[in-house]
Amino acid sequence: MQSIKDRVAIVGMGCTKFGENWDMSPIDLMVDAAYEAYQDAGIDPKDIQAAWYGTFLSMMPGSGQPLAAALKLQYIPITRVENMCATGSDALRNAAYAVAAGVYDIALAVGMEKLKDSGYSGLPDSDMAMGTFGAPNTFRSRNFSSPGGFALMATGYFAKYGLNPQEGKEMLGRIAVKNHHNGALSPKAHFQKEVTLEQVLNAPIIAWPLGLFDCCGVSDGAAAAVICRADMAKKFRPDPVYIKALQIAVGPNEGFMDPSYDYSWVQETYEAGKKAYAEAGIKNPREEISTAEVHDCFSITEAVIYEDLQWAKRGTAKQEIEAGSFSLAGDLPVNTDGGLKCFGHPIGASGLRMMYEEYKQLQGKAGPRQVKDCKFGLTHNLGGIPGSATVSVLIVGL
Repeated sequence: MQSIKDRVAIVGMGCTKFGENWDMSPIDLMVDAAYEAYQDAGIDPKDIQAAWYGTFLSMMPGSGQPLAAALKLQYIPITRVENMCATGSDALRNAAYAVAAGVYDIALAVGMEKLKDSGYSGLPDSDMAMGTFGAPNTFRSRNFSSPGGFALMATGYFAKYGLNPQEGKEMLGRIAVKNHHNGALSPKAHFQKEVTLEQVLNAPIIAWPLGLFDCCGVSDGAAAAVICRADMAKKFRPDPVYIKALQIAVGPNEGFMDPSYDYSWVQETYEAGKKAYAEAGIKNPREEISTAEVHDCFSITEAVIYEDLQWAKRGTAKQEIEAGSFSLAGDLPVNTDGGLKCFGHPIGASGLRMMYEEYKQLQGKAGPRQVKDCKFGLTHNLGGIPGSATVSVLIVGL
C-alpha cells in the first residue's frame, strides 16, 4: 500500500470568521474562503483543475453545483463530499489523492456550513448519527441527545479512573478555560472571551456533568485549501506545507452492542491515529507532533483524545491537564486557536478550519498563538458518538 507522504502540498488557504454570520449567505462564505486561498497561493480561479466541496446540510441539492455557481468555476469536475464531522477533512483528502494520482496538478477543497439561520440547533440526533435521518427541520429525538451521549463518556471516564464529581468537573473545566484563552487570541473565532474556572464550574448544566462551557456552539463558516503536486509547490510560495498522512477510520457500530465498552475511549480515534503515525513515519507522537487541532465538541472528548492519540497514558489526562501539557506553553499545544469550543462547529467547514490553523502554525504566521519550532501539525475530527464514530486524523509538516 502506497503512502500520500510528501506527494502533495498545500500552497494556499483561506478561512472566514466563524460565528453568527447573519449578513452572509452560503455563497458569501464560500467566496471569501476561496478567494483568500487563491490570493494566498498566488493563483487565479482559472488555474483550478478540479474541486471538492464539503458540506453536511447547506445548499442542497447534493452536488457540486453550489460551489460552481458561487465561485463561477468553468465546467471543471466538482464533487460534493459528506462524511459527518470529518466532511471538510475528507474533501481535502479526496482532492489530495486526485493530485497524488497525477490526474490533476492543482485542486481546490472547500468546506462550508451555514447553520445559524437554518433552524438547526446542536449536533445531530440519534437517527442522524445512525444514518437513518429523522425529520429535517427538528433534529430531535425523544430518547437521545448528543450532549447526553458524550455525558456518558464523561461519567464512564470518571468511574473507570476513580475521579469524584468535583475532580472530574474541574478536569473538564480546565480544558474549557484553556481553549477560551486561545480563542481570545484568534480574530476569526466565534467566541473571543476568556473564562475562569469558577465560571465554567457554575455554568448551567446541559447534560451532567457537561455544563454550558463544556459544549461547543453552533456557527457559520467556511475554509478552503489550494493543493498541488509537491514538486510544484515552491513555484507558488517559499513555505508550502506538505501532507504527511491522511487517515479516516469508520467504526462498525459495535460499541453499542459490546457490553464491555465503557465509553472511556474511542476505538476509531486510536485506529486512525495509529495509521496516520505509521504513514507519516512518526514513532513518538507525544514528542514529534508540534501542535494539534482536535474535535472538542465537548470538553470530555478532548480529554479522551489525549489518550486515544497516545499523547498521555490511559487515565492520566487529569494530571496532564493540571500540568499544562496541552496549553500554548506546554510541550504539545492543543487547539491553539480555541478549537470547536471557540469557533463553534459548522460541520462541513471544521476540518479545513483546523487545517488552516496548522498551516499558519507551520509557516510561523499564527501571531500571539504561535508555537515554537513547529514541524508537524495534526488535525482530528470525530463524527458520530462514542460507540459508533467516523474519525479523521491528518498530519502535515515542513
